[in-house]
Amino acid sequence: MSLQAVRPKILGFISEQASAWLVALVVFSAGCALTVIVAWSASDLYQQQVRQRFQLLVNERFTRLQERFEDQEQRLGSLRRFFVNSSEVSREEFDGFAQPLLLRTRAYVWAPRVFRDQRSQFEQEMSRQRGTPFSIRELNPSGELAPAAERDEYVPVLYSQTQSLLGSPLGFDLLAQPLRRSVVERAQSSGKLAVSQPMQLVGVEPAYATGVLLVAPVTPLTGTEPHGFVMAVISMRQLVAEGLPKPDRDNLVMQIVDTSDQQKRLLYESSNALASSDLSASRRLTLGDHVYALSLRPSQVFDQTNHSSLASILTMGGLLSLLLSALLYVLVSQRQRALKLVEQRTVQLRQREQELRGAHGQLRSVLNAATQVAIIATDLRGVINTFNAGAEQMLGFKAEQVLNRSTLESLHVAAELEARAASLSVTLGKRIPPSQAMLVENPDSLHEAREWTLIRQDGSQLTVNMLGTVLLDDHGLWVGHLAIYLDVTEQKRAYEALAARDRLLKKLSAHVPGGIFQFTLEPHDNWRFIYASDGMRDIYEIEVGVLQQDAKKVFERIHPLDAERVRASIRLSSLQLSHWREEYRVQLPQRGLRWIRGEATPEELPGGGTLWHGYVSDISDLKRVEEELRALSITDSLTGIHNRRYFQDRLKAEMVRLNRTSGALSLIMLDIDHFKRINDKHGHGVGDGVLQELCRRISQRLRRTDVFCRLGGEEFMVLCPNTDGAQAYSLAMDLWASLRSAPMEPVGVVTASFGVASWQVDEGIDGLLLRADSAVYVAKQAGRDRVAVETIRT
Repeated sequence: MSLQAVRPKILGFISEQASAWLVALVVFSAGCALTVIVAWSASDLYQQQVRQRFQLLVNERFTRLQERFEDQEQRLGSLRRFFVNSSEVSREEFDGFAQPLLLRTRAYVWAPRVFRDQRSQFEQEMSRQRGTPFSIRELNPSGELAPAAERDEYVPVLYSQTQSLLGSPLGFDLLAQPLRRSVVERAQSSGKLAVSQPMQLVGVEPAYATGVLLVAPVTPLTGTEPHGFVMAVISMRQLVAEGLPKPDRDNLVMQIVDTSDQQKRLLYESSNALASSDLSASRRLTLGDHVYALSLRPSQVFDQTNHSSLASILTMGGLLSLLLSALLYVLVSQRQRALKLVEQRTVQLRQREQELRGAHGQLRSVLNAATQVAIIATDLRGVINTFNAGAEQMLGFKAEQVLNRSTLESLHVAAELEARAASLSVTLGKRIPPSQAMLVENPDSLHEAREWTLIRQDGSQLTVNMLGTVLLDDHGLWVGHLAIYLDVTEQKRAYEALAARDRLLKKLSAHVPGGIFQFTLEPHDNWRFIYASDGMRDIYEIEVGVLQQDAKKVFERIHPLDAERVRASIRLSSLQLSHWREEYRVQLPQRGLRWIRGEATPEELPGGGTLWHGYVSDISDLKRVEEELRALSITDSLTGIHNRRYFQDRLKAEMVRLNRTSGALSLIMLDIDHFKRINDKHGHGVGDGVLQELCRRISQRLRRTDVFCRLGGEEFMVLCPNTDGAQAYSLAMDLWASLRSAPMEPVGVVTASFGVASWQVDEGIDGLLLRADSAVYVAKQAGRDRVAVETIRT
């Protein structure tokens, strides 16, 4: 194509005659317009992202508050079940059970029902038990507690476990005030949890005074009417605000309103500043029999955190447009100067063209000098007119034997040419003669070397790679073909040997359990599998081809808790050239969680990096057997509770914790009374049943943190972490009562001797166990069927 054909335009779309300044101005205007469009799109995207972030914050806040409300219901429910399952609860037992429940609750209260004819006797009995005067009281007009007026029924506060520094309003009658009476009557009629309207709480610091009462009736197992109520005094500030971000860091402004309150008073409102945004969200919270409306809006902190980048986009877009226009100005002006220079050089190139024609003869000499490659040229009829020295050496013919006498077709095996011609005819949709089969290119494999079989002068065959092309004269006319042949016989033999070795390796690896691999860690933290057997696909559920392309796919399968450890062990093995061995978990899409064991031997690569030869295998079944054996080793086979070994391990761990952080720890040891008589009279089968029933009853009365173990025979131990002596004694009395509360068939009532010992500072395991055993001995010497406390340190 001549120079005149390309002169009208520069850079494909800019006229050569156009002013560089005009081009720069047009590009700058277009860039500014594009910047405005992008800024508009970014603004819309920003608004969507802000709404999404706000919804995420709203959902997280709602979930957290609902969990807190449900937790309060569960805690009060557990206190109610404690009273339902106990015939009588002392104040010490109430304090021991309710004190651990005080989480985001100001107080827990027990209030029995007292009728008019029982009031005097009740007040006298409570005064005698407490050692101080006790009376049923109510608030007088001045807001002070005074003796309650005569009514048919009272529900006075008898027990209270509180966080308040103001103490507990003992004797306060819940029926003396309309709001409290309403919630008590609703709980009594429904038999379920009931919540009061928002009120000012009694006996609570002013900062926490606004809240509600959560009341649950306590109905005996054999009765239909409640004999009292348990109540949670809940400050909304403590329940909602504690544990949330501080006001100067909170992204949300929150309001909670009781939907059943006709005045729609605020139960809780955040103190942080509201943002100037139209975003808002509402949710419904439930507590007992009330539904609360939770209103959430973004705060000023949320606006400051999610500021728009519109100004930055406009600024950067304008600058980029300016730079691009300046760049095009430089390019256009330089292109115009370059075209003038091209015209000057064209004359010089035509002179060089004549010189290149003279070099054509020299090129023929160079072709003959290529003795390792056969170069053969033909005319349009296929008659050979060029046969270099390499062709003579490869095929055994002399040039004068074939030049202008033989065709290229005569050097090929006829069967290959016919098969190739038939395939090309189908592909191209026209008939291709066998004489042209080696010269016609397949559109799917254009300019690719193809393997052929040639016939030497002595009749032997030679495997070669052939690349064929057309020959053009100085005017671009087609004058013949050029074929270049390369002997690949030895190369093919080497490939066949490698293929045989690969097949052997594949067969061997198929019979090896697990997967075999070669893995490299190259500089710049480049991980790569250079070989992976088919077993690797079964181990990681990843195709072998994918593994070899991206080794990091394996680490995506490794369990997050094990991934960093495996990476660190590989790096350590690379650094020290030490044997690598790891056991880790993988999370597979189909088989789920599996255990894998891997081993590999490293070697240093000459160019830097490390190469490992190793294998991996699935050890999930072995791990499962290990876990089953471990469970059997710490479980008593008869009763199903923990055995002596587990008790010793847990006791050692608790002693280590005490020596490190201090705290409380108690032991409750029990020994069944006259157990040998049961075995002798009823047989060992009945004795085993007694042991199992005893474990069932005691397990029902224990807390989640307690550890119940069988030491052997009829001896048992309860390990009570974070429990002082008084709490442990209260728990032991509860266990003692539950054991003798009902007979066991067919032996009747079974009793046990209990011993309680609490850890003392600087005391060892042996000393604590000895004191617990001594306490059991004291209980037996005192007549059995009792709880004894050993307080003397030995």
